[in-house]
Amino acid sequence: MSVSTLAASEVTLAGGDYAIVGVVAVVALAALAIGFVLLREVLAAGEGTSKMQDIGRAVQEGAAAYLNRQFRTLGIFVVVVFVLLFALPGDIGERVGRSIFFVIGAVFSATIGYLGMWLATRANIRVAAAARESGGREKATRIAFRTGGVVGMFTVGLGLFGAAVVVMVYTGQAPKVLEGFGFGAALLAMFMRVGGGIFTKAADVGADLVGKVEQGIPEDDPRNAATIADNVGDNVGDCAGMAADLFESYAVTLVAALILGTAAFGQQGLLFPLIVPAIGVLTAVIGVYITKAREGEGGLKAINRSFYISALISAVLCVIAAFVYLPSSFDALNGPTDGTVVDAMAGSNPQLIASAAVIIGIVLAGVILWLTGYFTGTEDKPVKTVGESSLTGAATVILAGISIASSRPCTRAS
Repeated sequence: MSVSTLAASEVTLAGGDYAIVGVVAVVALAALAIGFVLLREVLAAGEGTSKMQDIGRAVQEGAAAYLNRQFRTLGIFVVVVFVLLFALPGDIGERVGRSIFFVIGAVFSATIGYLGMWLATRANIRVAAAARESGGREKATRIAFRTGGVVGMFTVGLGLFGAAVVVMVYTGQAPKVLEGFGFGAALLAMFMRVGGGIFTKAADVGADLVGKVEQGIPEDDPRNAATIADNVGDNVGDCAGMAADLFESYAVTLVAALILGTAAFGQQGLLFPLIVPAIGVLTAVIGVYITKAREGEGGLKAINRSFYISALISAVLCVIAAFVYLPSSFDALNGPTDGTVVDAMAGSNPQLIASAAVIIGIVLAGVILWLTGYFTGTEDKPVKTVGESSLTGAATVILAGISIASSRPCTRAS
């Protein structure tokens, strides 16, 4: 097949391809079901004393009020961008799909953000109550990790299901329509992350000034009314904002993989980026249920162990999927849209290239996890160095913190 034919061909799906997309959609729905099971488990835990519940309800009320107000403002932006996307060039089907899935991406991002905040404000008191019981550390760790598992399952479930629906409906036009889906997720996440961050820092500073500086009240003491605002800020910034940001990262990365995969691998490149995260859903479920802190073991160590086990399983399954689904030659691919890639990769094996890409991504995720733990763990040298510097004054703490933070690599994991 010539390069010109490859470049001019259009990606289409056959009956078996639709079956694969259907299976991916079912896996995405299964992730939502698992998330719901974990949600019920978290909410079934005890809520502690009546005083704990009173404080928890105050934080829940404030967080909900903040997000409801933010969503009313963001709704205006969503409508404006919906119209602007519809006005961009493209045939009518592509323009309609791009605008509609922009709204769907924005709604999914908002849903994940609100769920993260809603559940965090309810899990907080349950984790605290579990920590007061016998064997409390293991129980508290379990509830806290299940809370994160809920948001994770809903994130991959909604993101993967949205992408699968787009591919099933629009096939060859799916990459262009998915641009709207990713943009909608990114827009909401940006506002929620930035807005929540500003709110939480303002509330944190206000609580410190009023309580610790003026009144001499310890930090996070419930006698300081600003503490409630501080906790609201923590939840809307670190929970709602981070959850929406997580969904945006997942959706945008998936969209990018589908666009680049179609350009280089054609029809197989449109479906393989759906197969990989579907495998990721299965291994993530395994990871959630095998995460258990052993006696005398820190929670982070248990989480890391489960991650590495899940990553190994995922790597093996993804390599198997690459060799089973992808052909061994670029000449056997169905309609790559970028002929220059086929020319550059002439004689290469798509199975090996896809396998290597997945393994590199998994290895880098593991490296980032290790770096993050090393620079933030209380048992490792960086944190100990900052702690020891506090013995000589505030200035040395600031200098030590800045020097260590500026010397380390970025450890933001998506």
